[in-house]
Amino acid sequence: MDQIFAVTRTKGGPWDSSRPLEQQPKWAPHAAFMNGLQSEGFVVLGGPLEGTDEVLLIIRAASEAQIHTRLAADPWSTSGLLQIARIVPWTIRLGRIPG
Repeated sequence: MDQIFAVTRTKGGPWDSSRPLEQQPKWAPHAAFMNGLQSEGFVVLGGPLEGTDEVLLIIRAASEAQIHTRLAADPWSTSGLLQIARIVPWTIRLGRIPG
């Protein structure tokens, strides 16, 4: 049975902080990859944490290993633009995530 995880990813060495998100290398393939994960229900919510070098993803997965495997295929993972910083199982006490 799948559970919910809070996943933080951080910007890696190749990230050019003088350029906006959409002007980083391989933006289009990264966006398409992430949209695909969202469409299939693996990524529930996601986006950058303003004022930090981190991105927060709320993921529905069977295990932490599955998250590592799936995100390893992201063009921004393979190029070093983003790397996983932390994966934490999340127990929701208020509200609910559809599905």
